[in-house]
Amino acid sequence: MTVLLLDERWPTLIPMEWVGKLSGPVTFHPEVPVKVQWNISAILDASDSESDELYVAFDEDLPEVRERIDAGAQVYAVPSREDAVYQAQRVMHRAYSLGEWERSHTHETLLPYLKEEAAEFAEAVSSGADDATVKAELADVFLQVLFHAEIASRRGAFGINDVAQAFIDKLRSRAPYLFDGTMFVVDIETQDRLWQEGKRAELAHAALSQAEKNTRK
Repeated sequence: MTVLLLDERWPTLIPMEWVGKLSGPVTFHPEVPVKVQWNISAILDASDSESDELYVAFDEDLPEVRERIDAGAQVYAVPSREDAVYQAQRVMHRAYSLGEWERSHTHETLLPYLKEEAAEFAEAVSSGADDATVKAELADVFLQVLFHAEIASRRGAFGINDVAQAFIDKLRSRAPYLFDGTMFVVDIETQDRLWQEGKRAELAHAALSQAEKNTRK
């Protein structure tokens, strides 16, 4: 019996060394999209009916998966699942799902914690704390970012990946030299000018969008 754990972000990407190595009848957890099932079945040898079952899923904590792992199933997981940011996101998701304290919070009730963690990070830097302490304090700030993104994702607003994309979009607007192939150091005066130009363009775009919305009402 073998369990294959895919990355839900890129469900069709599997290591080349799996191809031709894994065989047997393939069973998919219902959350795996049909299109992904077709693609996986096409590259794994499912014709060997005498081999043990290949069970494909995204989440190792699902009862069906846990049961197979506890029974001694060999586990193959795509390497991208080990990405620390992805793991942090999954831990936060699980914490919110299982923790009564986490589930009791909103953006508003978390604000004191955000302020506290930011202040403790600032204090660590100001006091010349060692790298391990600074890293630990920054991790506490990161937890707050994950927490707020998880709350937003639960209401269908945005998730941590959308937060990351918003960061990229802002820099694309305000620091275009990061994306146009520039290879020289950009002076502070130019950086400030581009930042302000990008900010003004964003505000103008937001104002235009709002005006268009008001017109349609």
